[in-house]
Amino acid sequence: MKTNDMNQPVVHTIFILLAALCVIPFLLLFMSSISSESSIVNNGYSFWPKEFSLEAYTYLWSQKLAMFHSYGITILITVVGTFAGLLISALLAYPLSRQDLPIRGILSFLVFFTLLFNGGLVPTYLIYTEVFHMKNTLMALIIPGLLTNGFFILLIRTFFSNSIPVQIIESAYIDGASEFKIFYRMVLPLSLPILATIGLMLTINYWNDWFNGLVYITEPQLFSIQNLLNRMLSNIQFLQQNNLGGQSMAVNLPMNGVRMAMAVVGILPLILIYPFFQKYFVKGLTIGAVK
Repeated sequence: MKTNDMNQPVVHTIFILLAALCVIPFLLLFMSSISSESSIVNNGYSFWPKEFSLEAYTYLWSQKLAMFHSYGITILITVVGTFAGLLISALLAYPLSRQDLPIRGILSFLVFFTLLFNGGLVPTYLIYTEVFHMKNTLMALIIPGLLTNGFFILLIRTFFSNSIPVQIIESAYIDGASEFKIFYRMVLPLSLPILATIGLMLTINYWNDWFNGLVYITEPQLFSIQNLLNRMLSNIQFLQQNNLGGQSMAVNLPMNGVRMAMAVVGILPLILIYPFFQKYFVKGLTIGAVK
């Protein structure tokens, strides 16, 4: 028996344990969301509900109209932001990957510089609200994430440099192809792994983003799903902390269960789409990260 064959059970066991470590927190999260409030308070969180209850999901369902609207807002900004972010990142990374670009070093330094420093919250807020008037608009949820991440650009640039043969580009030049046609017809189709990887990262960033909504959005009809869930949780906390006539206004609201149910509702779509990106994710990240 070969040494590699002898080591396979050990390797498989290690990966099974690592996979279990990733799955166990989600299992605990879901089980806690279907546990009664009293069992969580008295016994803590457990992997099997001591008292089964759907009160948390019942409460969320009572807000279904607002939740469906917020899901629509989140899906819209995620799709638009991911597509635009990929396009901008790829358009900037492609010239940076070309050795014959005259100011390639300066542009690369400027992209890298954004990883170290940023403008800060106060000047950024003033520019977006006072100059561009984006407060309480969908642009406030898209543009801050659209001014793209320098890390993503460097990953795509490195993938282009290492995985797109220069001979292909030179042969396209000989055949009379323009720069844009080379990029659109040849470079992008050969770059699906890194594009899918960065697309998944952008999708996660936009889907989980709540900070921009907290800073720039005050109109409830523009809340994303993360902002709506955060607002609902804050309302429950307020009701539980304020009494009326000596009685709690929200004594029956399952505070801990609702918190877990909100996490399940927020993360479920990402779990469902991840398998479709998985085959590209590892390949794109490893190739694009080679410096």
